[in-house]
Amino acid sequence: MTPLQRYIAEEIATDHVDGLLTRREAIRRIGLLGIGAAAASSLIAACSDKKAEPADVGASSATSIAPGPPPGIENALEPEAVTWDGPNGILRGAWAQAQQPRGAVLVIHENKGLTDWVRSVVGRLAGAGYSALAVDLLSEQGGTGAFTDPAAATAALGTIAPEQFIADMRSGIDEVQRRAPGAKIGVIGFCMGGGLVWQLLAAGEPRVAAAAPFYGPLPDPHDFAGSKQAAVLAFYGAKDARVTAGKDAAAAALEQAGLVHEIVVEPDADHAFFNDSGPRYDAAAAADACGKLQAWFAENLG
Repeated sequence: MTPLQRYIAEEIATDHVDGLLTRREAIRRIGLLGIGAAAASSLIAACSDKKAEPADVGASSATSIAPGPPPGIENALEPEAVTWDGPNGILRGAWAQAQQPRGAVLVIHENKGLTDWVRSVVGRLAGAGYSALAVDLLSEQGGTGAFTDPAAATAALGTIAPEQFIADMRSGIDEVQRRAPGAKIGVIGFCMGGGLVWQLLAAGEPRVAAAAPFYGPLPDPHDFAGSKQAAVLAFYGAKDARVTAGKDAAAAALEQAGLVHEIVVEPDADHAFFNDSGPRYDAAAAADACGKLQAWFAENLG
């Protein structure tokens, strides 16, 4: 297993432990990653043990906000499907142009691909004043829409080499620069996409002025010295022990690189708390994170 495949497999196993998938479906999905039933059962057992352990998250800067509609949805713009020439062929994406742009943002999707929810994030960012582009990291496999089984799309993402992800994200930044010339650029990612934001920073992408990885796994190695100007706002959920366990290492690496940063742990939230189309959505945590994100982008993008 590659590190990404293991991360995806653990996420599937945790979904079963949390009652979101039957054991049979979890083993089927893990099997699509090339992992046998016996190994899948062992992984499920290990994730069950980890879930029982309390997370050591330390202090959180989250504030209490009453639940409401998904943040930013009332001002969201409608994104359009776009394509451009990438390093290995045509890349697909979703683009929304802010009416009065303050900056521009590249959006990196979860391990489900470029879904309607990711498109909605693009539209919400544009409504908040940040022109946004989401890149479909399954473009070379025909695009997310080519998969009738969402689990197969997730498994296909697990086969992609880190170098291809980096190249496609950098091509996405190229396209953002073409569509929003002169704008400062931010990058935001969720789940697997949050981990890819960390990888882009570790690859030393100098054009990123602000980055917001949401509950993303920290890559190894995690040296961010090459991303000299990126101001990083990282979000975690206190109940997401598997991913949040890496927050201290992330903070240390950011400190070592001399990057402006803030780590936010939402105290009552789990993994994927920002996704209002998913079962772990937490309205209060999402509203708090949205407010902090907009303030961070206002300070670092304009």
